Amino acid sequence: MLTRSTAIISRVLDFCRRTLGSKSVESVAQPKKSRQSILPELKKISRDAHSVSRKDISPNALKVLYRLKDAGYEAYLVGGCIRDILLGLKPKDFDVVTNAHPEQVRQVFKNCRLIGRRFRLAHVVFGREVIEVATFRGHHTGDDETSPKASQSDAGQILRDNVYGTIEEDAERRDFSINALYYSVADFAIYDFANGIEAIAQRKIELIGDPETRYREDPVRMLRAVRFATKLNMEIAPASLEPIKELAVLLKNIPAARLFEEFLKLFMAGKAFDNFVMLNDLGILKQLLPQLAKVLKQDSSGKVFTMITKAMQDTDQRVAVDKPVTPAFTFAALLWYPVEQRAQKLLVESGLNEVDALNIAMMEILDEVQRSIAIPKRFSLTIKDIWFLQGRLSKRAGRRAFKLLEQTKFRGAYDFLQLRAQAEGGELLELANWWQRFQADDEAGREILVQNLGKEGIERRPRRRRPPTKRRPPGSTTNG
Repeated sequence: MLTRSTAIISRVLDFCRRTLGSKSVESVAQPKKSRQSILPELKKISRDAHSVSRKDISPNALKVLYRLKDAGYEAYLVGGCIRDILLGLKPKDFDVVTNAHPEQVRQVFKNCRLIGRRFRLAHVVFGREVIEVATFRGHHTGDDETSPKASQSDAGQILRDNVYGTIEEDAERRDFSINALYYSVADFAIYDFANGIEAIAQRKIELIGDPETRYREDPVRMLRAVRFATKLNMEIAPASLEPIKELAVLLKNIPAARLFEEFLKLFMAGKAFDNFVMLNDLGILKQLLPQLAKVLKQDSSGKVFTMITKAMQDTDQRVAVDKPVTPAFTFAALLWYPVEQRAQKLLVESGLNEVDALNIAMMEILDEVQRSIAIPKRFSLTIKDIWFLQGRLSKRAGRRAFKLLEQTKFRGAYDFLQLRAQAEGGELLELANWWQRFQADDEAGREILVQNLGKEGIERRPRRRRPPTKRRPPGSTTNG
């Protein structure tokens, strides 16, 4: 009996065999353009030859499509939602593309707000669901350099992109062939501009156009290539894979807030471990978190990789069963050993005590990371709490253990201790096991556990004993 994933793959392959060889797949001549197209021949796949049905589409997305159509505009579902339906997956978002400009979309929908400067977009709001509507993108020309609508950096990165064009130009501007699929409610056909159906069948992530140029236009496409490869169980095509190691440095030009959003997609969506491994192998991790990459390279014992592996896998398991996850814990795991290493260096070089060295190391590492990935304050504060409580967890004597148990961040700190214990073993494992028993026991049992610690629950410096002094005989003087 086939598994669900195998059945889905078989379904897609069968669908592609049928459609690619079917009379229902029409080749559509594209209009002549002033520039040479990078697209293959357009394929129009009629309703009877594909599996996308209106019942798979958000009712609100259908409302947007029909209202734009009734207002005299072209309107299509585009990209990931079509790709996911063809793969047997449930889309999370439904994106619409149209020849209507953002201001015209706002005239059609009262429940519409316009956002963005770099990419001007319309958001049509239906309660908690937002349907994103974009205008067909056009190509930049030499005349665009001084235009407020479009601009590019010297490195080729698109800084502003409000140049509008045709659906054919929009397809050329899409990143990957699997995302250049358009669905129309006018005829219920799929318009395949870049052999996306074939790429799905071959399970291939392939950029449209010259890979180096496309990565330079938007370096985040490198992160998207990794994410799609792991999410969809596909491989990045060799031509699209090859430039990544050399061009990964361009990610330093991406706004830190945008990289945080990409971080969430990479590490909070159920494929954290796979994404971590691929980011490290491709040299991308070195650009995003150079502090971690350095420590990983020096990790002869393997404890750093072991701990991160466990943290990523635990996160993936929680996502799989719809348990809550937080980026604070993930960042804490990724950056702990860089912080620890920095603290040890401060202890040796500056003569600080352990608490001060740790505090300074925490602030330095987080400040460095913030320059590339903008971690919101609510998460950075939690990260610091998790790290700081690691030292306090070893101080259990008296009432300290009871007070720690009442801390709001105790559970996160304890879970983090468990990760460290699994990676390092030894005394940390004993400490983690003690806290596990302490939490599970009743009040009387906890008292016994603390009593059995003696003085080992507090890290005290041993007192230096004075050497015994000889008692002088009565009447003696210091001068003899």
